[in-house]
Amino acid sequence: MMAGAAAAMSRRVATLLLSSRCRRPTNPISPLIPTVRAMNRRFLCSSSVSARTAEPTEAAAQLGDTVKEFRKRLRIEELKGGPDEGLSWVGKGLTVRGWVRTCRVQSSVTFIEVNDGSCLSNMQCVMTSDAEGYDQIESGAVTTGASVLIDGTVVPSQGAKQKIELKVTRLVVIGRSDPTSYPIQKKRVTREFLRSIAHLRPRTNTFSAVTRVRNALAYATHKFFQENGFVWVSSPIITASDCEGAGEQFCVTTLIQNDTENDNFTVSKIPVTKDGKIDWSQDFFGKPAFLTVSGQLNGETYACALSDIYTFGPTFRAENSNTSRHLAEFWMIEPELAFADLNDDMACATAYLQYVVKYVLENCKEDMEFFNTWIEKGIINRLNDVVEKSFVQLSYSEAIDLLIKSKKKFEFPVKWGLDLQSEHERYITEQAFGGSPVIIRDYPKEIKAFYMRQNDDAKTVAAMDLLVPRVGELIGGSQREERLDYLEARLEELNLNKETYWWYLDLRRFGSVPHAGFGLGFERLVQFSTGIDNIRDVIPFPRTPGSADF
Repeated sequence: MMAGAAAAMSRRVATLLLSSRCRRPTNPISPLIPTVRAMNRRFLCSSSVSARTAEPTEAAAQLGDTVKEFRKRLRIEELKGGPDEGLSWVGKGLTVRGWVRTCRVQSSVTFIEVNDGSCLSNMQCVMTSDAEGYDQIESGAVTTGASVLIDGTVVPSQGAKQKIELKVTRLVVIGRSDPTSYPIQKKRVTREFLRSIAHLRPRTNTFSAVTRVRNALAYATHKFFQENGFVWVSSPIITASDCEGAGEQFCVTTLIQNDTENDNFTVSKIPVTKDGKIDWSQDFFGKPAFLTVSGQLNGETYACALSDIYTFGPTFRAENSNTSRHLAEFWMIEPELAFADLNDDMACATAYLQYVVKYVLENCKEDMEFFNTWIEKGIINRLNDVVEKSFVQLSYSEAIDLLIKSKKKFEFPVKWGLDLQSEHERYITEQAFGGSPVIIRDYPKEIKAFYMRQNDDAKTVAAMDLLVPRVGELIGGSQREERLDYLEARLEELNLNKETYWWYLDLRRFGSVPHAGFGLGFERLVQFSTGIDNIRDVIPFPRTPGSADF
């Protein structure tokens, strides 16, 4: 909710009222944490503590039923995803639950295509008039979008598109779907239209595939860091600091009453000080608070205690941009490595990217073939290049020289001291280095954040950007400034309030160590891995200027 009083703020903010699948993984963290090694345990005993669990009373024992055992359900992906494409299931009876993609009624047989979201492939169910529930076919209840439960026996398919099909013995329509109003039919529709029905677009091939790849990338992210000894840290969503110093944050406040049905609220009701400024002391936190743009600063505190950590969570930016590259709400992956420099940071970023891309290629083959056919031809080869090719690194100054000598006409100027634009980054990685990922390091300090370590030349900082074909910058990182005097001087230089960062400065006062880290926009990674050109199509419910539906 934007308030008129926001103009009184020194920073441009929006006001917020405070009040997948490839191989279906289990919980992305718990299976990855190594078993705690045996240790000496100290048991505290007293007469008031029983060594045995109390038995239920006779009256209680007669009440209620035992909770049934949880069992993983059989999915279509498991039926058809093996090397024999399901032939080993022939002759076995099973149950399929899902949503109807198509229903073709012929004179002697009906073909129902059912999809349960586990993979692109549908299960073709063949039904004859003697099967239980055939009256649902006759009544027209089995339509596109309807949810069904189908029992049957797996048989070899007579068609060429699949090896197996299900001979139906029983059909149950669980939820009907009105064919006259259901917006997702067999005809092609634009992705822009699908954004207006984001609650239903996961039922399309494109968005179900994107969701499964996104899930696989998230799982692989946790897997990589857990296997390499990192600790996952939950960074706060509400913060009083601005990590990037850009001032484009959503303000979190209770000064505006949370009553959407009451339109009598006026700006005059917002408490102000004697000099006419907003009185933040009366707000919930007693000071201005915002939705975080990054978990990095908080992550550094834990890296300076646990050595290697990573955060993975939502972040927010109130940038009034309607481009295909920007979201107001997005997810960030931000590892921090203690006792590390920029070279360690680049090595970690390289290893991480190659790991997660390889994981997707190996575990999402059907989805990746779909993207290669319908979204971006050649994407599998492009991703294989990332996995197999050596990453190149060069300095920012060398990159500027390379761009100038290319004689190529760019939309944005190329000059030392200016930030590289997407067109520059893509030229470097796609043309100059023939599709190899490229890391550019040692940027001018004037275009980078306050926390980056100043190099000995006093003009550049130990920062790096990892560039990949088709996207440009995918990862941005740096060695952090561990020297207290340098960090304080940089805050003063940028007119940032040192009192706000007192706790961050304390890390340099008490046992400071060289440390480094990077940030990766997760949606950018999903775009890179799927070939989807609009970032709004790789997150379930995109939040953009003027759009916060669903």
